Amino acid sequence: MKYLFALVFIGQFCYSQSPYPQDYFRNPLDVTLVLSGSFAELRSNHFHSGLDIKTQQRTGLNVYTAAEGYVSRIKVSHYGYGKALYITHPNGYVSVYAHLKKFAPEIEKYVKACQYEKESYEVEMFPSPNELPVAADEVVAFSGNSGSSGGPHLHFEIRDNEERPINPMLFGIDIKDTKRPFISAVYAYPKNRNSHVEDSKTRKELRLIPLKNGDYNTEPIEALGEIGFGIVSYDQQDLAHNKNGLNNIQTFYNGNKSFEMDFKRFSFNETRHLNRYIDFEIFKEKKSRVQKLFVQSGNTLSMLKDVDNHGYIKVEDSTNSVYKVRLRDFKGNETWLSIPIKGKPAKEVLEAPELKPNTYILANQVNELEQNNVKVYFPKNTFYDDFHIAFDVSNDTLKLHRDVVPLTKSYTITYDIKNYADDEKDKLFIASLYGYYQRPNYISTKRIGNLLSARTKSLGTFALARDTVSPTIQPVNFQDGKWLSKLSHLKVKIDDDLSGISNYRATINGQWILMEYDYKKDTLTYDFQDNISTTTENNLKIIVTDNVGNSTTFETTFYRK
Repeated sequence: MKYLFALVFIGQFCYSQSPYPQDYFRNPLDVTLVLSGSFAELRSNHFHSGLDIKTQQRTGLNVYTAAEGYVSRIKVSHYGYGKALYITHPNGYVSVYAHLKKFAPEIEKYVKACQYEKESYEVEMFPSPNELPVAADEVVAFSGNSGSSGGPHLHFEIRDNEERPINPMLFGIDIKDTKRPFISAVYAYPKNRNSHVEDSKTRKELRLIPLKNGDYNTEPIEALGEIGFGIVSYDQQDLAHNKNGLNNIQTFYNGNKSFEMDFKRFSFNETRHLNRYIDFEIFKEKKSRVQKLFVQSGNTLSMLKDVDNHGYIKVEDSTNSVYKVRLRDFKGNETWLSIPIKGKPAKEVLEAPELKPNTYILANQVNELEQNNVKVYFPKNTFYDDFHIAFDVSNDTLKLHRDVVPLTKSYTITYDIKNYADDEKDKLFIASLYGYYQRPNYISTKRIGNLLSARTKSLGTFALARDTVSPTIQPVNFQDGKWLSKLSHLKVKIDDDLSGISNYRATINGQWILMEYDYKKDTLTYDFQDNISTTTENNLKIIVTDNVGNSTTFETTFYRK
């Protein structure tokens, strides 16, 4: 064990030497930093690229530039980051502020001018260095809940000059954390048919034993051959109960390091490989993310380091060994897991024949499937592995395996709709079916003649769906023919029951107005400070269209001094 502890000491010494400038970037808020999300924690289809900072369940807190620089990018979208601001700094780093409520007045004016020019709420701008310079400690925005935010908070990032996100805490931004990481489950994975764990040749959950000092053991296991391990783990900071991600994971077999995952920086173009890093099947079936401490083909994550034999250990017959995992958060709090292993051949077990679906996929080739009126096209390298895929079409319902296989890219589903009546074809779309009641969920669908096609990154069940019902529009805070002089905003509720909202357009007296769409609340909001309605009598007209072209027009008259 001397080798192990020497390695730990050296790792801690190296870890303390930071190549990143300290005390250059400040806390972007003037409240105590409490996180709801940490850097690189595991999210759906991606690693989290920043810190999610709690805003005391409020919106409208001052957001300060982390350092001097200039606004180099502004993006406003309905989903994703919502209202987002990007600031380039003299040292080459870029700070990002997302899910904002609004921008500081000068920036807000700049954005609205672009929105009115393009007649679009969703815009993206790249100001030149001299257009929107910002000083250190300057208020540049106000915190919010825009885009795909699950609650009020500020998403804050620091990126390098290659657009790679880096943990902001590496720059000295401090979060109080004295808690050790936690482990909630451990799994063992025989690599092939020549390996076993407890007489099982497939994934095996191990019994986890928490120790009084905060570390963990498992019961001794009997195994033979090449074995990998996986863990379900999380970290918590002192001031929040959120289950956040780790900073570093290392494994050791009989004192020798075999694997490391270092969560300090990654590239956006690799982040989807998270689905290869975790046990994707368990995630889809149990909503639990098992981090596999071994490396399978296609997992090219740059966060992997010092991987020996792809992270697998080799258990020999008649040996006693120990596999250890060290989990560490950013503040150096660490937790150890020990797995005692006895090398022993498996007992003679008659295994049931494996039932295999009807079609075999070769991952390194183009794969095309066709049945009845449906075609499926998988580009080369859509999948990580060769496998048997279930494929069946019945009554316009496509059953394409189960959504338990990770994909690296989108594939295409095509339906031939020539047997449908002409008045039905325009209202058809391809939907994924989800939930107990198999409710259709719209997938972006294109039509060329009698062919409908859609691209998706998930397997599962799909079907043709038909939407003939137009969206609904309802005023929220006003009535037709009323005086609205005291209102600061106009608000309406819009909704579509099936294919979803595609676009909307609003005018006052024939002039386009900016209405902010909050899809979480199904509302459109107009700010009277935009000064479009300058006459006493005003005609408001709103047109909302769903994804298959059904449209609704709402008109009303209001008066305002």
